[in-house]
Amino acid sequence: MKKIGLLTSGGDAPGMNAAIRAVVRTAIYHKLKIVGVRRGYAGLIKGDFLPLNLGSVADIIHRGGTVLRTARSEEFFLPEGRQQAASLMMQEGIEGLVVIGGDGTFRGAIELEKVGIPTIGVPGTIDNDIPCTQFTIGFDTAINTVVDAINKIRDTATSHERIFVIEVMGRHAGFIALSAGLAGGAESVLIPERPFSLDDVVAKIKRGQQRGKLHSIILTAEGASSAIDVAKEIQKISGLDTRVSILGHIQRGGTPTALDRILASRMGAEAVTLLINGKRKLMVGIQDNKIKSFDLEWALSQSNEIDFSEYELAQVLAI
Repeated sequence: MKKIGLLTSGGDAPGMNAAIRAVVRTAIYHKLKIVGVRRGYAGLIKGDFLPLNLGSVADIIHRGGTVLRTARSEEFFLPEGRQQAASLMMQEGIEGLVVIGGDGTFRGAIELEKVGIPTIGVPGTIDNDIPCTQFTIGFDTAINTVVDAINKIRDTATSHERIFVIEVMGRHAGFIALSAGLAGGAESVLIPERPFSLDDVVAKIKRGQQRGKLHSIILTAEGASSAIDVAKEIQKISGLDTRVSILGHIQRGGTPTALDRILASRMGAEAVTLLINGKRKLMVGIQDNKIKSFDLEWALSQSNEIDFSEYELAQVLAI
């Protein structure tokens, strides 16, 4: 193998640039040429290629987002779109591809495999919802962003003796809400994976008030319920002043944490090593602090489940 490609796709995540840097520098170290694809699969079907060198990835390890940009492409998921992408890659001399992203990105990689392009997936998503890896690139930074927001909101919540409902990302998975809620000391954490009762939430709030508590923080994943709906119902049941803060896309930005930079560096380097060794249709992941690889299709058929012992711990510590 003499030349490989690299793209980022789907939602951006802090640490993607660190992974890009690791892929590029590992490839160059092993005497490979490396080509970046701008704007993910949308760029792939347009031949939006960019030769990369050591200088291309200088001074990016600390930057959020992705220097290769990202986009979604419905055209790519049509047979003619994928065939066009494969044809352009072959013309460019690209013999293998590293893709950095989430579930949709990996499904795109599987489709490229069907038209003969060797691919390796690197999990980059703040949602931490990819099977076969304990952590995805960007998750640690996102939960630190949420915890920082909780700390700031708690100051004003205490000053005004209010309840705040904070909504975080997690349409189908509650990993961000649970980890940030546990680390931030939220009184209640609402996640899609576990049914909840707002009567129980209000009862906990009132128990806190009876012992002199001046505020309450309720954390909800967007897939569990809208913060606006939760706040209205809490105020209706309790009569207490309840406010809302929806963190939104602030969770995707910012300087990646050291953990995310190290994880991205290890995963990116392993992806190149796998291609060099003739491996394909794999994703890299981390388990027990070891970088491992798994068949892409098999991995996506698995489920990544919430650790409910953490959920129970959050409940116990919020009494």
